[in-house]
Amino acid sequence: MSDLTRLTPETVLKTAKTYGRDLAERTLATAVVAAGGVAIAAGPADMFHASFWETMATAGIAAAGTLLKGVLARAFSVKNSASLAKGV
Repeated sequence: MSDLTRLTPETVLKTAKTYGRDLAERTLATAVVAAGGVAIAAGPADMFHASFWETMATAGIAAAGTLLKGVLARAFSVKNSASLAKGV
């Protein structure tokens, strides 16, 4: 029996939900890490030269890149994962 004959509405929703949660988690984690990275990389004395909005924009750009990578991973790799790694 092929995988297509075993697809039910419940299976499709479950796999879409798994993919969405995986992608959302990766995107949020990237935004948090990027914001922290900008603050740390600038150093305690210089981190205030970047405005709050510049720092948030940097985090948003990193998160958008992660989102795009996750969408491309779904298109070219495992359908239920936002990762390019096989088996994730």
